[in-house]
Amino acid sequence: MKYNNYEKYLKIWIDILTPKQLLFSEPIVERLEKKHDILCTSREYHEVSKLSKIRHFKLIFVGKHGGKDKKNKLKVSIERMKKLSNRIKKFEPDLVISFGSPEAARISFGLGIKHIMFCDSPHANAVMKLTLPLIQKLLIPYVISKKEFSKYGINEKDIVQYKAIDAAVTMKRKISEDINSPFKNNKKKNILIRLEEEEASYTSKSSKIIPIIQKIVNDHKNENIVVLGRYTKQINNLQKIIGNKVKIVKMTFDGKYLLNKTDIFIGSGGTMTAESALMGIPTISYNAVPNIIEKFLVRKYLVKRATSPNKVSTHIKKIVKLKNDQNQKRAKKIVKEMEDPIEKLIKIIKN
Repeated sequence: MKYNNYEKYLKIWIDILTPKQLLFSEPIVERLEKKHDILCTSREYHEVSKLSKIRHFKLIFVGKHGGKDKKNKLKVSIERMKKLSNRIKKFEPDLVISFGSPEAARISFGLGIKHIMFCDSPHANAVMKLTLPLIQKLLIPYVISKKEFSKYGINEKDIVQYKAIDAAVTMKRKISEDINSPFKNNKKKNILIRLEEEEASYTSKSSKIIPIIQKIVNDHKNENIVVLGRYTKQINNLQKIIGNKVKIVKMTFDGKYLLNKTDIFIGSGGTMTAESALMGIPTISYNAVPNIIEKFLVRKYLVKRATSPNKVSTHIKKIVKLKNDQNQKRAKKIVKEMEDPIEKLIKIIKN
């Protein structure tokens, strides 16, 4: 990206709360740090801190993740806001970029700093209510209607759509190959299963995935099955139920590294589901958190939605028998038609 000589030098604060946000921020930081001073903050959260080390991404950790309890979420958010506001006052940013950070929204509003937000999750009601009325510009994928966001208190004229979904940005990242793979090195199919998010405010508390895993273990015991967990408690519970029949691992990998080794991916409908689909991997969504991006991928025949154990298992049997060429061709075509949302961000910053 070439910058004009008259472009103003800015101090930019980026608040990053999830692994997906970190991966999406990488190319943003790479482009903006050539001309501007960038401060990236986060909170203590295992998957983010681990991924930041894997990706060699410099983050300053302030505060922590609030878990699933509402009272604790409020407590840690208030504590984080207090610590963050002191640091941000010292940094004196001209601009804030976030992906739906309530703390960044409140601090930027309180200090009178312009705030640009990316979001593809209007289903995250609590976050939308706490951020959208306080920001200046919102960038969203074109597959989501502006009305999905404007109902939370942002004017439609302040919403900018880009012709892409976020996974088209994150899936392009380079990865290291010098990692011990949890998959066995044999001729069997590698099936990767991603457990659903349990601690976000928008998730239901009933688990869809355990009976699905049990069915897969029973019907496909001759394949390499790896389950990718999120939280220690979640993994321990699954180990008690499933035992040693599958390999259960925590996210100590870059997800793309695992996807590169995967023949069939089963996900909850979130970030890894979208990345897998755009990489052309046969992908099944058990739709734990119904969302517009997942619906788009199903509509484009990149994802098969199957929410019952029997349907998931039946679809795996079909995939095992088929070649993957058609999936990959379809995915490449769709990705090729998408634009770079970072270009839209830079245009907004310049204006």
